[in-house]
Amino acid sequence: QVQLVESGGGLVQAGASLRLSCAASGRTFSSMAMGWFRQAPGKEREFVATISWGGGRTLYTDSVKGRFTISRDNAKNTVYLQMNSLKPEDTADYYCAAGVYGRSTVLANEYQYWGQGTQVTVSS
Repeated sequence: QVQLVESGGGLVQAGASLRLSCAASGRTFSSMAMGWFRQAPGKEREFVATISWGGGRTLYTDSVKGRFTISRDNAKNTVYLQMNSLKPEDTADYYCAAGVYGRSTVLANEYQYWGQGTQVTVSS
């Protein structure tokens, strides 16, 4: 079992920055691919970013490229999502996910464990 706990969400104005954190426990963190997904009100959950087990491979959805950065600290069992230049359309619940096979993928069904989410609201 893997437990994931997100933190760092909040209410900010457009153009501001936030850093989300996801702390993992229960399994060797360094062997898992990690991802961030988000779900806006009334919409389906969508892929945001992913990072491979070693951190050497990252992928982003087009709408966040150049603004968001995913990173990980395997010594702290934590993955981060630095979000800059936030826009109102970034408003959503953000979820951390762990994939035990280590493959960084955009597909939600490749991740076996999920956190409870942290809310991000960006006002215009």
